[in-house]
Parts: sequence; structure tokens; C-alpha cells
Amino acid sequence: MAEGHRMKRWLFKSEPDVFGWDDLVAKGAKGEEWNGVRSFQARNIMREMKIGDRGFFYHSNIGKEVVGIVEVIAEAHPDSTADDPKWECVDLKAVEPLPAPVTLARIKEDPRLAEMVLVKNSRLSVQPVTAGEWDIVLKLARDEGKD
Repeated sequence: MAEGHRMKRWLFKSEPDVFGWDDLVAKGAKGEEWNGVRSFQARNIMREMKIGDRGFFYHSNIGKEVVGIVEVIAEAHPDSTADDPKWECVDLKAVEPLPAPVTLARIKEDPRLAEMVLVKNSRLSVQPVTAGEWDIVLKLARDEGKD
């Protein structure tokens, strides 16, 4: 890990019928390029990521829930699915599933998460997550998993 880099937290959205949590798990330790992102804002966020950073894997459109934890295993590089070198992406690997999924509805009803990018700018496909938000979502996942 880079000297002085505090691990940051992120959220990655994917449609489960296109590329879901199980697809990333199936890639194993070699992981997968988080490709196909065509938003300058999301690309710029990926440029901030460092190897070892963790993120939530979020199923968008179907399910709308945080389902697992991923790790950045390669920093921003040209997206192999893009003809234009301006599009970059990171590589991710699955770390572990959450004890229970945490739905967008559950996140929206928790006042402590009112400022979360997922709540404020739900369209952004790659998002920063604060340390506090990370801990709250993990606690919700553990609490949901106890039922």
C-alpha cells in the first residue's frame, strides 16, 4: 500500500442481469476490469482509487441493494472496451458478501445516511463512501442478517 495513503471507500453500481456479484465472485483473485463506465465524473472518481481500497458492490435496477465488498486490485488504466483512451477503469475483485443485503430503501430511511452519494445522486455509477457511512451500512447488513 502506498505510503501515507489512507484506504478510501467506494460504491460500485452494476445491473445484476448484466454483471452481478456472483459474476465478480466467479472471477476469483484475478478479478475483473470495472469497464464500460462512460461518465467523466465516475471516471475521475476511479482515478482517485488506490490498490487495497474497498468498495461496496451495489445491484442497481434489479434489487437496488448493497450485496458485497470488493477490493481495488489495479489502479486506473485504459478501459479495454473503449475505443477512446480517455475512458479509464480500475480492476476489482470480490472480497466477501454482506451478511445480508442492505436495500436502497433501508439506506434512505436511515437519517445518518441522508448525505450519502447513493441517496443524493443515485445515478452516479461509481461513488465515494465516507468511513462513517461504510460502518453504518456494515452494521445494517449485520443487523438484517440476524433475522
